[in-house]
Amino acid sequence: MLLKNGEFMLYCGIQEDVLSSKDFLSIADLDSQRLYSLITSAVDLKAEGWSSMLSEKAIALLFEHPSNRTRVSFEMAMRQLGGHCLYLSPDEVGMGKRESVPDVAQVLSRCVNAIVARTFSHGTLEVLAQNSSIPVINALSDLEHPCQALADLLTIYEKKNMLEGITLAYVGDGNNVANSLVLATSLAGMNFRIASPPGYQIKEGILQNAREYAAETGSEIFCTEDPREAVRGADVVYTDAWTSMGQETEAEQRRRIFANYQVNAELLSQARGYAILMHCLPAHHGEEVAENILYSPQSVVFDQAENRIYAQKALLAEMLGGLELPLANYP
Repeated sequence: MLLKNGEFMLYCGIQEDVLSSKDFLSIADLDSQRLYSLITSAVDLKAEGWSSMLSEKAIALLFEHPSNRTRVSFEMAMRQLGGHCLYLSPDEVGMGKRESVPDVAQVLSRCVNAIVARTFSHGTLEVLAQNSSIPVINALSDLEHPCQALADLLTIYEKKNMLEGITLAYVGDGNNVANSLVLATSLAGMNFRIASPPGYQIKEGILQNAREYAAETGSEIFCTEDPREAVRGADVVYTDAWTSMGQETEAEQRRRIFANYQVNAELLSQARGYAILMHCLPAHHGEEVAENILYSPQSVVFDQAENRIYAQKALLAEMLGGLELPLANYP
């Protein structure tokens, strides 16, 4: 299947919500057709530029730990849609310490139109969603990073002009980014390969969900401990930091365990000649990626970072009522 930029089906009257619930906590809250609709709408919104679509809407950014791309991209997405954004730092709120998570959820439900939460524990997001009358969006948790996956697929779509049949090879830790990627790629009909050392693979429950999606879309999921086997013939090579926030005490141990999982010129040469290199950032140059490789012609990491804005514009526009998403031409 090939989707061209801006290629949409006609609207079908009043369309049902793009999400299976009021919240977006996981890629699993989407189905294949809805995922494609978000991606193609992001392309359209990127081309349109600034608007007043959400001029009477406001969101709260509720963050338990620091952020660069997530904060900037959500603030710019909301600004470009004409809306308002309120950032709440960990010290200002102190969820679960200064104030209970249910209380925070209920207060913010009275004041803003959506909560964008970046939390250490996915359980905190679930409690927020259960106690909130407004949408809760996962801006990162220990289980998933679904907004990152939307931007990743948008970037691949722009570079390859398609998603279905594309093979993505992920090298490294089976972390929250990998969890969202395996779900998103299988929903999109992409093939997903992952190379991780023993004990650091994607959790079986996530893999089982992804395999169910893959069975429906005809995609393939392949897990190995050998990075060369994963990367061989891939269209996209993706990696992430070996040590995530909250795992700092494991950093030295992880450097030893992941030493053979660095993405460098030799490993990248195993992929197709026109393969692209992706990393969700921040990167540790000389660890998971060789020095300067993120500045090579194959790297699209800064396009990927910018596309967080446009993927989130599509998500916010739909969730806050400013955009009726069209159905993508997906079987």
